[in-house]
Amino acid sequence: MTSPWVDICALDDVPEAGTRRVKIGANTIALFRPIGDRVFALEDRCPHKGGPLSEGIVLHDHVACPLHGRCIELATGRMVAPDEGETRRFDVKVEAGRIKLEQAALQTLATAAPPVACSTDG
Repeated sequence: MTSPWVDICALDDVPEAGTRRVKIGANTIALFRPIGDRVFALEDRCPHKGGPLSEGIVLHDHVACPLHGRCIELATGRMVAPDEGETRRFDVKVEAGRIKLEQAALQTLATAAPPVACSTDG
């Protein structure tokens, strides 16, 4: 039986209070680790100007867009009020020191392909 989760990278590949980018086919997902072992996954694109969220500043459970500084909640992908909009979020879990994303959500990405290793930039 196939697992409903896809192994992406090691937890240690994402620094605390930092991010890593993961390419899934033609799409990029940003992994965020605000503190400890909590990890969030969002499409690496701000809903306003398309800025790369993986280059934003992670503070508590939010990321600030590097283009305009507006904040997005990591758990929901929604902009913090009074701003509106949201970016796609992905279910994520940490198991035995590995970060895993839900396979069904990844399959809905256009031109889905097996994930590659986390990039060292971001």
